[in-house]
Amino acid sequence: MDTATYKEHFAKNFSLAYPVVLSQLGHIMVSVFDSLMVGQIGTIPLAAASLGNSIFMIVMVFGMGVSFSITPLIAAAEGRRNYTRISLLLLNGLISNFLLGILLFIAGYFLSPYINLLNQPEDVVKLAIPYVNILFLSMVPLMLFQAFKQFAEGLSFTKQSMYITIGANLLNIFLNYVLIWGKLGFPELGMLGAAWATFISRVIMALMMAAWVLYAKRFEVFRHFLRWRHLSFLHMYRIFKLGLPISGQMIFEMGAFSFSAIMIGWLGAKQLAAHQIAINVASVTYMMASGIAAAATIRVGNQKGLGNYRAMRMAGNSSFAMGVLFMLVSGLLMVAAKDIIPALYIDDPEVIQVASTLLIIAALFQISDGVQVVGLGALRGLEDVRIPGVISLVAYWVFGLPVGYVLGFKLGFGVNGVWLGLLAGLSVAALLLFLRFKKLSSQVVTT
Repeated sequence: MDTATYKEHFAKNFSLAYPVVLSQLGHIMVSVFDSLMVGQIGTIPLAAASLGNSIFMIVMVFGMGVSFSITPLIAAAEGRRNYTRISLLLLNGLISNFLLGILLFIAGYFLSPYINLLNQPEDVVKLAIPYVNILFLSMVPLMLFQAFKQFAEGLSFTKQSMYITIGANLLNIFLNYVLIWGKLGFPELGMLGAAWATFISRVIMALMMAAWVLYAKRFEVFRHFLRWRHLSFLHMYRIFKLGLPISGQMIFEMGAFSFSAIMIGWLGAKQLAAHQIAINVASVTYMMASGIAAAATIRVGNQKGLGNYRAMRMAGNSSFAMGVLFMLVSGLLMVAAKDIIPALYIDDPEVIQVASTLLIIAALFQISDGVQVVGLGALRGLEDVRIPGVISLVAYWVFGLPVGYVLGFKLGFGVNGVWLGLLAGLSVAALLLFLRFKKLSSQVVTT
């Protein structure tokens, strides 16, 4: 192993990753602060936010999965200096994302009344439906933001979206305060105020990201093809061909976590509220690790486009190492703060106790979570998306959820059993995805 060369890869990965980490953190912190502030209203609103967010996350990751296809396509084109192709990907990526955002809002809005078929507590469902409908509306600006963000990240510009996301997150916190409790002359909207705050902050995010990409001088060369006549079904097809398997994989994973929330809802509102606290914390570390994965996609895709296959493999391996180290530290922090974090959300002693135990399980699956998300990112850089989708289907739905159901309901472990099933699913996914990248990258290097 050439230590100096690996040090160089670590440095380049970190330079790309930390802005994406903070940007991704901003996305999930919207949900975290919503839960923190809604939790002050009571256990039922927090449980409703948990149910609503679990359902919305399925829709959100589907849309984001399609947008993620833009980054490796642009990274590979940039490696070949094919600026015309990059310009066409920007235009067609924008239109594809916008149309998909509208479609997801319409589908979510008309399907939300069927939440009452999930056998959840009636008072929880009553609050969750209008809450999640507003979140579905926020998919339109979010998808536009994602199109601009993934375009910029494909060209290795990651800091600007970080600044915009952090700023929008601060705005979301302020709007939560104003709209939840009716401050500064605004009506008191309760938990619906948190949803409207999320929508408004995402509109601002989209506008700011659009202004940067469409007016910054550095992107001038890519704006010549932003005309209706340059719409290309071929480019849209390529985006969806790569993006839909990514979305499928993400839905298999996120859907497993969302379905686990539904199973936990069968146990009661307190268990569901505790799950929301623990999953909020685990989602923070996951989204930060996905920033490392995004850097892996960029670096692997770019080196693949250059034909530098040995550097491509080293970029992926160094990303795995960074992911493991980061998640190990995260797990240790979770254990140390397991009794402190739940009390920040709610003052219900029973909920706090359950959430504290769940945080220990979350700490145990941190390394597996880090390895699997980085593995997905590295494989996207290779434009390998179908097999990872199959791996996610098997790991979570054939293995993880059945194990969680048996442990939770048949063997009496309750909510802890469901979470142990998630631990099992993540571990299987991590092992298979790492082996997949090792196999594919080895084949390319030796050819």
